[in-house]
Amino acid sequence: MNVEKPASPAPSRVMSGHRPTGRLHLGHLLGTLNTWVELSKTAETFFEVADLHAFTTAFDQPQQIRDAREDLILDWLAAGIDPARSTIFLQSAVPEITELHALLSMIVPVSWLQRVPTYKDQIEALGPEIATYGFLGYPLLQLCDIAVFRADLVPAGKDQLSHLELGREAVRRFNHLYGPALVEPQALLSEFPAVPGTDGRKMSKSYHNTIDIADDEATTTKKVRSYVTDPRKVRRNDPGRPEICPVFALHHSSNAARVPAIREACASGALGCVACKSELAETLNAMLRPARERRASIDRARVDQILRDGSAKAREVANATMRDVRRAMKLID
Repeated sequence: MNVEKPASPAPSRVMSGHRPTGRLHLGHLLGTLNTWVELSKTAETFFEVADLHAFTTAFDQPQQIRDAREDLILDWLAAGIDPARSTIFLQSAVPEITELHALLSMIVPVSWLQRVPTYKDQIEALGPEIATYGFLGYPLLQLCDIAVFRADLVPAGKDQLSHLELGREAVRRFNHLYGPALVEPQALLSEFPAVPGTDGRKMSKSYHNTIDIADDEATTTKKVRSYVTDPRKVRRNDPGRPEICPVFALHHSSNAARVPAIREACASGALGCVACKSELAETLNAMLRPARERRASIDRARVDQILRDGSAKAREVANATMRDVRRAMKLID
């Protein structure tokens, strides 16, 4: 007697992206990019060059946003994102995203958008001139990036959960009003490592304290030498406090096997900061070398082709979603 095997569950569909605002750095590699590479091995993945999102804070720099697109793709490919496995697309080349944003904006209360914690925080940090209609609607546009592909998983850190929860509420409201045309995305919580920059703060392009994927080895070494360290450890023989030192924190990412010995030697005063930084620069360069070699070998003419092919594929998926959305809202028969 033949026994039917149960159908295999459909692979998850994952959506994520970056704004084209400059070269990516070590923090991106250790956090999102390595996660994306792993997800692409088992899930259907869509990765977005979020150029429309970039206009919310850099609306007066259109050429800079356009120029940054190539660097972003090069960094993704260098990190191991494979366009044969993942759909890499340009947000502005998928107009279904902005159509869905317009439709959902009809049903999402302004109060939902205003309660997102980052809204007021970013206005205070970046200035009142960014408080535009588009900036207020940023979280809803993020939801549309996800919902138009019916992605069910979104890699997210804890600081991004408020955006995603607003998006989930919007999907629930749409499905309640019009029928279940959209998928409610779930957060794929990731413990992104806190990667310190050269000044001890979180590594960020905004702080100009980054080690970039595209940096050469000499530049990386120079940046590592500039790192702040324990202010109490002035001379080599002074006992250090590795638990507060950004240099020691970075050893965890590129030199994990040596971490216990470095901790002991720093705390006892046997290891000086100059030697510690030299070892870190060497191991960081070794870790980044494969990605940098891949980046240097990429034919830049491929970037436009990857975006064209990926955007065309993304539009096919988005069109299917929008047909159902339009039917649900009685916009078409």
